[in-house]
Amino acid sequence: MPARLALKVDVDTDRGTRLGVPNLLADCHEFGVPACFLFSLGPDNTGQAIKRVFRPGFLKKASRTNVLQLYGIRTLLNGTLLPAPHIGRRNERLLHKVRDAGFEVGIHCHDHIRWQDHLHEMTPAEIRAEFTAALDEFERIFGTPAHTAAAAGWQSNALSREVYDEARLLYSSDTRGAFPFFPRIAGRVFHTLEIPSTLPTLDELIGRPEYPDNRIVAHYLSLLSYKHPNVLTIHAEIEGMGKRMLFHSLLEACARSDVQFIRLDTLAQELLAQRAAIPVCDQVLAGIDGRSGVVATQVV
Repeated sequence: MPARLALKVDVDTDRGTRLGVPNLLADCHEFGVPACFLFSLGPDNTGQAIKRVFRPGFLKKASRTNVLQLYGIRTLLNGTLLPAPHIGRRNERLLHKVRDAGFEVGIHCHDHIRWQDHLHEMTPAEIRAEFTAALDEFERIFGTPAHTAAAAGWQSNALSREVYDEARLLYSSDTRGAFPFFPRIAGRVFHTLEIPSTLPTLDELIGRPEYPDNRIVAHYLSLLSYKHPNVLTIHAEIEGMGKRMLFHSLLEACARSDVQFIRLDTLAQELLAQRAAIPVCDQVLAGIDGRSGVVATQVV
């Protein structure tokens, strides 16, 4: 059997929505590749991420990935010295274009910085309000309820899982892991199918001497599993902009090899048709090589 690969597109910023998403649409069309676009739908407060300088490893990662070049000075001031643009209202036509082109669409978050940096400090009511704001904005834009969500920064806990279950999502993609599962946190099993990102993200590799750009594509191909579906998270601001040619090279290499691209919603439906066979695994917060801080991780 060929290796199966799903593309999950996290769209974090207003600039990434306006510039990166159209580029990724063009590249995916060129190769006939499906992808799930997950949108940040509320204010772009990216500038507030400056507080992460106190997080171990953040400055090193920001330096090797050249954050200023990837995101642009305007984005890095949003929500601080400059007002935060509202991504959903400003880019509604483009979001329609993504859906109308046949791509899967879902929720990344309402306010990316609030979810990624403050989820674990938030009360149940605050988490519910934050996710409800994203649900409402998604339905306002697309006219239908969202069926999937992928948490900003892979930040997830028992409270956010409870809110996902209440929303009756088809599936989520909040974690880093090896294969689809039902998450268990502190002994409690949640009902929303989790399809984790199984491959490292490009920003976890670029700028490191052991992963020069001319070896990254081969490295990705070497990591593909033939036993379980593979999920690669890409970013509109990185693969869709600053590292677009590298992403294009990856698509070319996949086209030449035995890689079958799959839709995440199709995979979820396939798995849920045999729900009893889906394993339950613990979800914990753990570090990831190449990334600062901790993220929701599947225990295998």
